[in-house]
Amino acid sequence: MDLNTVEDVRDARLREPWRPGDAWLGGGTYLFSEPQPHLRRLVDLSRMGWEPLTRCPDGSLEIAATCTITQLSRYGRRFLDAPAAPLFEQCCRAFLASFKIWNTATVGGNLCNGLPAGPMISLTAALDGSCLLLAQDGSTREVKAAGFVRGAGVKDLAEGELLRSVTLPGRALECRTAFRQASLYGLGRSGALVIGALDPVDGSLAVTVTAATTRPFRFWFPLPPTAEHLRTTIDAAVSGDEWFDDIHGLPEWRRHMGLRLAEEVRRELVHTPGEGAR
Repeated sequence: MDLNTVEDVRDARLREPWRPGDAWLGGGTYLFSEPQPHLRRLVDLSRMGWEPLTRCPDGSLEIAATCTITQLSRYGRRFLDAPAAPLFEQCCRAFLASFKIWNTATVGGNLCNGLPAGPMISLTAALDGSCLLLAQDGSTREVKAAGFVRGAGVKDLAEGELLRSVTLPGRALECRTAFRQASLYGLGRSGALVIGALDPVDGSLAVTVTAATTRPFRFWFPLPPTAEHLRTTIDAAVSGDEWFDDIHGLPEWRRHMGLRLAEEVRRELVHTPGEGAR
């Protein structure tokens, strides 16, 4: 879609004062998908030269905001030697998008859109990722990926602030994971997406609920919970209006699927003979 209110596109490497009507341009798959009448200038990040994916000496993985879905998918399938590697492809596939979108859409863009069904939000929140944010004055701060999205389309970003990267801890990459997704349609947007991550070091379990809720909810249990404990914990934390409501699913259905999928990932990751569905 043409953005006929945009008067200029500048290279982000050329630092200029931020002004009203500016927007960061990553892949542009969202910006150019619908009218943006408030925009006057795009600040293009495509030439920043950030390495898409960097495995750090401590085992953590830094994902640049400009990393494309194609690059993330390829890395997870071919180069990441870690138990959590399959989760990368599962979340990439949750886009249900064409290869053209995969080659353009970025991890940072998906996070900064803040849509409940954003699968990069699901991935980074489930693996306890931390977002590095750059302010216009050059200062930096970090915020957990699970807290970066505060509601449907609401992000923890100040005016002109930039998401530089998301870092996944090495310990999280060593977790055994389980993935569940539900949609009203065969090729529809996620109505509920739940990820479980079992820590091999201390046996703790993290269950992350997204898509069904207006923001990510990550539940951490020092020991794997019973089915009843998991259910009551989720119900106590997610209030009625935090179960998302749109054309892709009613809140009641999303709550039902969120709870059901959470129990499925718990059962997959925690083998307790005879426990049943208490």
